[in-house]
Amino acid sequence: MAPPSRRLTASPPPPPNSREIAAGALPAPPGLSRDLLCGRRRRKRRKEEPPPPLPRAGAGDGVGRGCRALTPRSEVADLEANLPCTCKVNFPDPNKLHYFQLTVTPDEGYYQGGKFQFETEVPDAYNMVPPKVKCLTRIWHPNITETGEICLSLLREHSIDGTGWAPTRTLKDIVWGLNSLFTDLLNFDDPLNIEAAEHHLRDKEDFRNKVEDYIKRYAR
Repeated sequence: MAPPSRRLTASPPPPPNSREIAAGALPAPPGLSRDLLCGRRRRKRRKEEPPPPLPRAGAGDGVGRGCRALTPRSEVADLEANLPCTCKVNFPDPNKLHYFQLTVTPDEGYYQGGKFQFETEVPDAYNMVPPKVKCLTRIWHPNITETGEICLSLLREHSIDGTGWAPTRTLKDIVWGLNSLFTDLLNFDDPLNIEAAEHHLRDKEDFRNKVEDYIKRYAR
């Protein structure tokens, strides 16, 4: 008896190669795109928009250029509205609020009757750092040198006692601090001008005479 004949069947065609389809060598099956076969979806490419321009510092927006422009004109207005009665401020250029001059005219104490000029410049890193202040009037003072350097806690970027500069401070604080150097902040125990402090300790009357002499010569 002859063995049963084996029926030959055609093997199914191999599945389409996704790489060949994606490359365009083979047509994509119905309902599929080359991007889907490659594991990607078509995305609409957004047009990149340029970043908005930085605000320009001007007379109505800030106190100068750079980071100083972040100081609003309102801070200057607050300073002018809350000055001590013995102080006056002057902005030589109203378009450059980062620089101003201060005149202190004490009405009591050793320095009564004198006019003492200070210049204040707001640095680019304000208000993370304090303004730079210098005394323009020659003075015999334990906390101010004859060349204009000033010892005031507010002007220190880092202070051990916590009374130094902080970002929450303002220009108004600086002005009030400078004014107080002629009254309650007059400090003979921690002087910058050691010679003046020792002079006061040695002979208070002679110290007063030298202060008055300096006022007549330099602070009128």
